[in-house]
Amino acid sequence: MAEPRSYQIDAPRIRLNIVEWGDPSAPPLILQHGGRDHARSWDWVARAFADSHRVIVPDLRGHGDSEWSRDGGYDLFAYLEDFAAITRALDLPPCAMVGHSLGGNIVTRFAGLYPDRVTRLVNIEGLGDSPEVVARRAAQDQLALLRDYLEERARHLARRPRDYPNRAALFERMRQIDPRLTPETVEHLSLHAARDNPDGTVRLKHDPALFPPNGVDIPYTTKELMWAAIACPVLLVYGADSWASNPAIDGRAEHFLNARVELFADAGHWVHHDRREDFIALLRDFLGSAALSPP
Repeated sequence: MAEPRSYQIDAPRIRLNIVEWGDPSAPPLILQHGGRDHARSWDWVARAFADSHRVIVPDLRGHGDSEWSRDGGYDLFAYLEDFAAITRALDLPPCAMVGHSLGGNIVTRFAGLYPDRVTRLVNIEGLGDSPEVVARRAAQDQLALLRDYLEERARHLARRPRDYPNRAALFERMRQIDPRLTPETVEHLSLHAARDNPDGTVRLKHDPALFPPNGVDIPYTTKELMWAAIACPVLLVYGADSWASNPAIDGRAEHFLNARVELFADAGHWVHHDRREDFIALLRDFLGSAALSPP
């Protein structure tokens, strides 16, 4: 696999790593990874579009080769602020964006706030909690939830970086997390997920202080307003075997002006890995399509 080019930009108070493929003068395509992942997990998709696009793949703060947050700040607004800073720093024209999980949340919120900046949006299992989960949380003691959040955050901030005795051990751990992944995929992901220590052990790149970014978040009704404000065609991608709630069933897809849901059989949360070639074919067709039918 050919190696991309990498560079860093200074977002407000943090340095972010960017991986790029393709001709810098080609139409941009942004791929945003999810939580506890890294930019190089998009390599197969990026390579498939490098002939036609300038493929831009950021490492989120606290992930990959980007800096860790100095104050342990990993809420969704911080990620969104970083993403907006990247688009400004690179002076990008309106372009297509793809996001997985946490990355899907980020690009979708960006598209809702800046609808004129996004020409196509692909969200892979990145809408956050289902309406059922939101309702269940709303019925709980809100002060207790905030206390629990503060205590859990304190525990995360005290965590030390995770080391593995060798890359074989890391490989085995990643294979257990998603048994669907091929050995070649696991090897590539684990290679870029950790750094070598002087003693021969390997250390995960992501900050051990990472914490679920939606512990204190915007109201659910505001999310619905963001979804409704998105002007471009939207593709919501889900795995039939995933834990994530299908927005075509739970009603979230109805808040978008122009969206459709694509459900992949034999796929879990990482659809773009579990059904890679089919996902690439779908994305290629979507980026080339002029319009979408309503869901």
